Amino acid sequence: MLQKPKILVIKIGSNVLTKDGGHPDRERMDALVTQIATLKSEGIKVLLVSSGAVAFGRGEITLSEKTDPILKKQIWASNGQIELINTYKGLFKKHDITISQILVTKEDFRDRKHYLNMRNCLLGLISQGIVPVINENDTVAITELMFTDNDELASLTAAMVNADSMVLLTNVDGIFDGNPSLPESKLIHLIGNKLPDLGEVISPVKSSFGRGGMLTKTSMAKKAAELGIQVWIANGKKENILLDIFNQKAPSTYFEPNPRKHSPKKWLAHGDQYFKGEVVINEGASIALTSNKISSLLPVGIISVKGDFSKGDIIRITDEKGAKIGLGKAEYPSPLVQEKIGQKNQKPFIHYDYLYLFQNG
Repeated sequence: MLQKPKILVIKIGSNVLTKDGGHPDRERMDALVTQIATLKSEGIKVLLVSSGAVAFGRGEITLSEKTDPILKKQIWASNGQIELINTYKGLFKKHDITISQILVTKEDFRDRKHYLNMRNCLLGLISQGIVPVINENDTVAITELMFTDNDELASLTAAMVNADSMVLLTNVDGIFDGNPSLPESKLIHLIGNKLPDLGEVISPVKSSFGRGGMLTKTSMAKKAAELGIQVWIANGKKENILLDIFNQKAPSTYFEPNPRKHSPKKWLAHGDQYFKGEVVINEGASIALTSNKISSLLPVGIISVKGDFSKGDIIRITDEKGAKIGLGKAEYPSPLVQEKIGQKNQKPFIHYDYLYLFQNG
């Protein structure tokens, strides 16, 4: 059932913000900003995750084809981010809306203290009516620490600020059961929270400028929906798209949300790429954690510890056969948990409130 958003994360992809030749589409940006202003006038708090820095930079700076691809991207992003944010600033100013710029890397989501600091900043901004414009800091991000794309960043941001809604704007109407360019492919209007994996039917087509494809979008949208966030994937090139989504007039794919999760579990749900260490647990601990009874992970159930981590870091939990059980926040640093392996009568290594299980969340 569609709910009116209170906190809404909107992600605008590179292909929405660029014309066919790769030049920035300022008219499209203007139209989307006007729609965001209308949503804000209705009392909706908006956070904007926007691609486009690399595309803006590409239009400004010509680089040799021999230039290292990562360096190319860093140069274009470094230059293009200025023009991107200045364009947004001018467009929002016409509606008397103030914006701020937030540039992040994956590392910002790994440490709980850093994560909460960023969360407090974002919540503070939207409480003052300011629209944060968020993008990956491509200038400093290295390959292994890059987001899959801004769909992942949007999903992380939505979980972080406890948003109830997220819109992913791309250059197609939503998720199709085949290649969107083929006439026989049909738009999937609703993805319910009980539906099986859709990897078999989703077209793996990627956009020309963005890093991600529809499989990434679906994966991130499903993860957000599992955490209780309603999600739409829609075509940002269509006129009035944002307003039409909320008036239920737009062709789109809607992901039905599950009941909302406790906030720390939202942080952990995205932690499978950010964990700092790993513990292997015995069969008894595995049964306890995956039962319906509320259980924390105690040192007595731990067999071995991998990695160098501090208290507060994200830890992955696996069983003796290597199956992934879940993620949790470490209550001890790695040297101390090494000392306590197998010991009884110790305080939990991972408390239930900071435990996210892959099986049932």
